[in-house]
Amino acid sequence: METYATALLYAIPFFVILLTIEITYGYFVKKQMHKVMDTVSSISSGLTNIIKDTLGLAVIVISYPFLLEHLAITEIKANWLVWGVAFVVLDFAGYWNHRLSHKINIFWNQHVIHHSSEEFNLACALRQPISNLVGYFSLFLLPAAVLGVPHKVIAVLAPIHLFAQFWYHTRHIGKMGWLEYILVTPSQHRVHHAINPEYIDKNLGQILCVWDRMFGTFQEELDQVPPQYGVLKPAGSWNPIIINFQHLWRLLQDAWRTRSFWDKIRIWFMPTGWRPDDVKEKYPIAIIGDVYNFKRYAPSATKGLKLYVVFQMLISLGLMMFMFYNYTQIGFEGLLIFSGFIFIGIFGYTTLMDRKKYAVGIEVVRGVAGIIWIVYLGDWFGLNAYLPQADLWIVAYFLITIFASIYFTYFENGETGLRLAS
Repeated sequence: METYATALLYAIPFFVILLTIEITYGYFVKKQMHKVMDTVSSISSGLTNIIKDTLGLAVIVISYPFLLEHLAITEIKANWLVWGVAFVVLDFAGYWNHRLSHKINIFWNQHVIHHSSEEFNLACALRQPISNLVGYFSLFLLPAAVLGVPHKVIAVLAPIHLFAQFWYHTRHIGKMGWLEYILVTPSQHRVHHAINPEYIDKNLGQILCVWDRMFGTFQEELDQVPPQYGVLKPAGSWNPIIINFQHLWRLLQDAWRTRSFWDKIRIWFMPTGWRPDDVKEKYPIAIIGDVYNFKRYAPSATKGLKLYVVFQMLISLGLMMFMFYNYTQIGFEGLLIFSGFIFIGIFGYTTLMDRKKYAVGIEVVRGVAGIIWIVYLGDWFGLNAYLPQADLWIVAYFLITIFASIYFTYFENGETGLRLAS
């Protein structure tokens, strides 16, 4: 996990640079593809995912080293050919894992966050899950284990393979000629994120598009069918933690409410969106019918609130980067507490974005707890060694958090404040 944290120290600035370029380009060519609240929600979702992954907060059903040890029929060295074979196997496994996430109810829960944005831009690429608390991806790597692909090769390629899926989440790049027959491109991935009937569950490849062409899930982007983005059951929230477990909560409710014992069991493994007939009739859930005319999620937000949540997001990012930089020194218990402050902070300010009044309670409790921590220990996880009087700066931050949450909840609400278009 420490290695992954170190890799993120280099990867995150790269993502931020690309995001800045896209936002700047979109602004000057008058084709802005970012809305402040949506982008903050997307980036915040990425932060929660990174924290979960770096702390290893998942139960691994079976590990790749275990499969390698017990199933390998040969042992091969990590030469250039092995790296190529491993990449293809990893991409093949990624395709089927992705396809499973789109087709089975329980697995959709860990992927819906990625599709929840009603925009399509580089920020929405960062909408990654924290609900994937059971790791089973290694099962898709059985061919690699049988071939004896070394664990080191998979461990190095896996984050590279993941990071390489970032760039094609953009509307600013058109079709790319002959590359459309080899790689997943922005055009193909726009189709994948679209909710148009022509595009649903298409283009499931991650790096190579050959799997979609091979297994019948490929769909070209059509000029006469402009992609519309989101999910057919809209998330209706900016809070990434809520979005992560929204589908699971619906499944639990349906399993509890249905009178059929068989439906209570099979609902988890039925096609995505399937619901028992008795529950569907009694507890209907709104589904988008006309993808070109539906009300997009946009609770009222003043200019001040937008600036505040951007500030909160940047502070959370900065704190997380420091946490990665000091990963070993902080220690696992310290990392849990540190990341807990960040995680609760994200929950708090994204709840404030949703204009929920209980956000103030979350922010005040967190702020007071942070101040007590600094008063008691006199430092913020060793930050004083890098920034003079860092403890005072962190206290000031928590005070801002407390008073800002009260202000935006009780004094500047959506009706009385200055409203701006997103």
